[in-house]
Amino acid sequence: MNKTVYKIFEYAYLVMFFLSLIAVITNWNTNFDRAKLFIFFGVVALFMFFFKRNFRKKLEKRQQNEK
Repeated sequence: MNKTVYKIFEYAYLVMFFLSLIAVITNWNTNFDRAKLFIFFGVVALFMFFFKRNFRKKLEKRQQNEK
């Protein structure tokens, strides 16, 4: 896969994190159960961003060492 595709997916997870953060802020006082759900989604999205970033960097390093 192309490294730009990996970057797009990385930043998509970051966008999901920020959208979840906005949902948490808007639902905090009105629907706390929904806010907790979006907190969970935000944490998972942030974890996936760093996981995918680390994976991409390892893959790039491996490809660079093969050349």
